[in-house]
Amino acid sequence: MGLRELAYRSDVVRPLSALPRGAAGVVVRLRDDDPARAGRLVALGVTRGARVRVLQTFPGIVFMCDETELVVERGIASHIYVDVDDNSLPA
Repeated sequence: MGLRELAYRSDVVRPLSALPRGAAGVVVRLRDDDPARAGRLVALGVTRGARVRVLQTFPGIVFMCDETELVVERGIASHIYVDVDDNSLPA
């Protein structure tokens, strides 16, 4: 993973819970106010530098994380911050 992919621009970093279907990007941060929750996400492969793509936004957030399809509640998804690929957002 190159340095460019891990650096991020604050204008396009959003919580996973705020992304529309089809949006993609790179995880840049997990909110760590609950270490147990952060640990569970890391165990699932949701780590800094992982590529994600949103597949579904209701009722839960369904997303690809690298090669794994995951489902989390919206509250959990709000703890995952993504540097969004500009070209993956709807116009």
